[in-house]
Amino acid sequence: MNAFEVGVFNELATYKKKLIDDGKEIIDLSIGSPDLPPPSFIIEELLQQVKNTSNYGYSLSGIDLFKQAVCTYYENKYLTNVNSDNEVLLLMGSQDGLVHLPMVLADPGDIILVPDPGYTAYMTGISMADAKPYPMPLVPENGYLPNLSEIPPDVASEAKMMILNYPGNPVPAMATYEFFEEVIQFAKRYNIIVVHDFAYSELYYTNEKPISFLSVPGAKEVGVEFNSLSKSFNMAGCRVGYLVGNHQVLAALNSLKTNLDYGIFMPIQYAAIAALLDESSFSHGLREKYKKRRDLLVQGLNQIGWKVEEPKASMFVWAKVPATYTSTTFTYELMEKAGVVVTPGNAFGLNGEGFVRMALVKEEEVLKNVITNLKQSGLFKIVQ
Repeated sequence: MNAFEVGVFNELATYKKKLIDDGKEIIDLSIGSPDLPPPSFIIEELLQQVKNTSNYGYSLSGIDLFKQAVCTYYENKYLTNVNSDNEVLLLMGSQDGLVHLPMVLADPGDIILVPDPGYTAYMTGISMADAKPYPMPLVPENGYLPNLSEIPPDVASEAKMMILNYPGNPVPAMATYEFFEEVIQFAKRYNIIVVHDFAYSELYYTNEKPISFLSVPGAKEVGVEFNSLSKSFNMAGCRVGYLVGNHQVLAALNSLKTNLDYGIFMPIQYAAIAALLDESSFSHGLREKYKKRRDLLVQGLNQIGWKVEEPKASMFVWAKVPATYTSTTFTYELMEKAGVVVTPGNAFGLNGEGFVRMALVKEEEVLKNVITNLKQSGLFKIVQ
């Protein structure tokens, strides 16, 4: 249980509450939870299915129509064939699988290659398996892609898994096709299972569409890909996602899952099917909304002297803090002097030090207030 302590998040929440109790207005950009509702066609499908009295039994491993919808989605989006019989696994959101899969694939003491900085659930899963994380630094100089040549051969030989996340959280970077090809060759050489977290696949803001790991030849031989409807369709509270790829890995995780739960409420599965088969303009509209938020925030930050990069994808801005601050001290300064809550980069790993993460989870008017508050705080005269 000690491994699950997330001190920095608890401390921030406590301090945020204190400021609110003291009468300070707070704008919270620290949590990557969508503030938008699902589209109406998903809500309507959910309402109709809730009225069906036959939908209240155990769903166990999921209904076939859901798995077929995932296959159709991958064929339409990524021109990738997925077998609904053994290459799709229903999950209670992608985090359900991400934290349980290390328990399936790694014994205590085994090495798991993990991005640094990386999503906090990766370390949770590694802790649950009593495995050992080996950080792969994500640095600007390498486009926030791990340098596989820097992983010592003895470490690679002992590693059981490699976790990747593109578009990423907290770093909103994009992978290249060539990088995934290199990953597949590396995984084959060292007998490593690749786990790609693709939760932000629908949130991109240029003509450069995120690449599904499974769309690269050879990927199914070495890996799997997690995806979720939380961010793509604003269904975060529904807790529905899936794993696709190598059938042996899926069968192993399914074996654990059948001992843990009884599946997902069937009306939610039908709502997810409606989302996956959607041919409307919803996804395009959602991207446009996030893009406007991104442009407003990034341009505003740069105008007041906080120089930040414009993310091509994901729902986060990864910003370097002024040289005189640490990630944590600057986070507290923002709360005190601007009433803005962000997440310190070191919460995501040692290589996150010197950065903070901001989530694009507020309407444009609120983000304008963020810029105004930051401008009036006096914190950015020293930003280079």
